[in-house]
Amino acid sequence: MAVEERDLHTGYMTTGHEWNGIKELNTPVPRPVYFFLVLTALFSLGYWVLMPAWPIGVTYTKGLLGLDDRQNLQDTLKQAALGRDQWAKKIETDSYATIQADPRLMNIVRQSGRTLFGDNCAACHGFNAKGGPGFPDLTTSSWLWGGDPAAIAETIRVGINSTHPDTRVSQMPAFGHDQMIPSADVDNVVAYVQTLSAPSTAKDAKPGQIEAGKTVFAATCAACHGDDGKGKTDLGAPNLTDKSWIYGGDRQSILNTVWSGRQGRMPTWESRLTPLDRKILALYLFDQRATGQ
Repeated sequence: MAVEERDLHTGYMTTGHEWNGIKELNTPVPRPVYFFLVLTALFSLGYWVLMPAWPIGVTYTKGLLGLDDRQNLQDTLKQAALGRDQWAKKIETDSYATIQADPRLMNIVRQSGRTLFGDNCAACHGFNAKGGPGFPDLTTSSWLWGGDPAAIAETIRVGINSTHPDTRVSQMPAFGHDQMIPSADVDNVVAYVQTLSAPSTAKDAKPGQIEAGKTVFAATCAACHGDDGKGKTDLGAPNLTDKSWIYGGDRQSILNTVWSGRQGRMPTWESRLTPLDRKILALYLFDQRATGQ
């Protein structure tokens, strides 16, 4: 039979249970526990009375405060839609210059444009818009078809070598592969073209190679890239005098381009993006270029 006794060290009664000389104390629950239990019960009761709580058939108790999170969300979405309609209409109707001069609208352009770019363009051009091999860097001034917002918007609309009937069309011929010029001329013009963006490479050329390449360039390449090599935006011919090379500006990369040709493609976004989205994207990209971000 279990016998209760008082513990000499704590003053609490034992339960009368003992295991291998260890006696179980009948320790009372600390008073703070009762306090927090009562407090929790009172809070629960108050929340039940004040807030929507219990389901009753097809509805529920509304609570004395009458709060409705669903209605609050609907009201918030409605206000957001009204606000969007206002700025969307201004961006749709105002000129590019007017929008660029409006800090509030440009803040919207930057926020919305970042999302549009990430969802539709970043897969090819990268999330930082700096492109990569075969895909142009959109943060520089080297735009093949013009870098003002209107030109950018048109490129987004029709694409390049795309299925759109008004697509921008551009192709670099395979001068070497198709034997349009002799192999020696390919080597010479490659050496010359490289010096347009990297003059220091002239020292690596063979004697007379740069002048020979310049002659080939004038006869074969200048029609598209211009006599000065700065390109022509009406033809989509890139500027060969800067550091922005889509396929690489080293000797081997230029040789590959001249020998095998290039024909980059960009899809048309007219059926996938609204005119508003395309305008926002064009402004966003121009802003990225202007701010150098």
